[in-house]
Amino acid sequence: MAQWLSLFNTCRNYKYALSKLKLAQCSRSAVSYRPHTALIVPCKGLDNDFDQNILSLYKLDYDNYELFFVTESTQDPAYQRLQTLKRDQASQSQARNIHILTAGQSTTCSQKLHNLLHAYSHIPDQAEVLAFADSDICVRSDWLCQLVWPLRKARIGATSGYRWFVPIDRHWASLALSAVNAKVAQMLGNTRFMQAWGGSMAIRRDVFDHIGLKEIWSRALSDDYTLTYAVKKYRYKMLFVPSCLVASHLSTTWKDLFEFCRRQLIITRVSAAGTWWFGLACSLMSILGPWGALGLTLASIANHSHGYQWGVSFPWWPIWLFFTVSFFFSQTVQAWVRQAMIQKLLPENTEAMKHARLADIRFFWVWSFVLTGTILASAFGHTICWRGIRYRLLGPTEVTILTQRPK
Repeated sequence: MAQWLSLFNTCRNYKYALSKLKLAQCSRSAVSYRPHTALIVPCKGLDNDFDQNILSLYKLDYDNYELFFVTESTQDPAYQRLQTLKRDQASQSQARNIHILTAGQSTTCSQKLHNLLHAYSHIPDQAEVLAFADSDICVRSDWLCQLVWPLRKARIGATSGYRWFVPIDRHWASLALSAVNAKVAQMLGNTRFMQAWGGSMAIRRDVFDHIGLKEIWSRALSDDYTLTYAVKKYRYKMLFVPSCLVASHLSTTWKDLFEFCRRQLIITRVSAAGTWWFGLACSLMSILGPWGALGLTLASIANHSHGYQWGVSFPWWPIWLFFTVSFFFSQTVQAWVRQAMIQKLLPENTEAMKHARLADIRFFWVWSFVLTGTILASAFGHTICWRGIRYRLLGPTEVTILTQRPK
């Protein structure tokens, strides 16, 4: 039953994503809600395709926004590159102003949140909406418009897209991380379990102030989990915007994959324990279901096991074989559905995702072991290393800094 519920949920989210995408395409030329928006982009180092990502934020089809790039210091490689891009490209952007800020080292919260709060202290009084993007994403020209549009409704507290890893090489670790992330992305839809993702999210300024997010962020590690927590606590709705799902170009190794996944999952376990347990249960089922049924099939054949009902003897192996096939069939269809979804949402990346798409559909059963292994690895410990800084998570909204990067 569980595999069919998972398949149903995947198909329902696929339908939701395509219906919202169609609505977004129909309304692109008619969107009238364009409040003054401060788009804040924290930067650390030069991500893959850094220039392309930053320039996509310059080229937004939105005539009422300001860009705030913020690094820790002028020594960050991103700082000088941002200055060069501003000098060469600012005149071609619709952004009202482009700011490049330095926040200094954090002492009470994660460096990312410290950067975000520093940028927040510089936004103009007329800014009505705060939008956030990571420097490793590449967005379409209508991304900001689609992200902000739902906020016209008072009951919508915040909106969010999500990332889709697009490998820039054929390394198996890159293909694996893309597939593992895809398994998470397929769960996003119009549900009360929706969580924000900090690389593509927006919130009205009045809501930001009302829920006390500035105070929460000043001592926390995670931007998105704490935002989700506060938004829902004050009974606003957290809305997933499928058209704001963005490409993040990826090249990784097995070591970096496990470090990344374990870090993200420890944050999830501490900040949103229910989500972590749900992910663990689903991952275990994706392994125990098909392989357990296959084991019982082989055992029934080897032992010539039979059952008896109404005086009739029948072998058990066809029944277990049916369950084996149904499990594998369900997971194959889910892989196909999520890959079909992303081709609709990110058609410009279809060719680049060809190998990742085939790897996901053909080897979904392998990626289940990878995901389950990383979830189990995150079951212990409260210490993580993020961008060269070691943190200890004390709770969903509290963190302590153990070691800093050398200046």
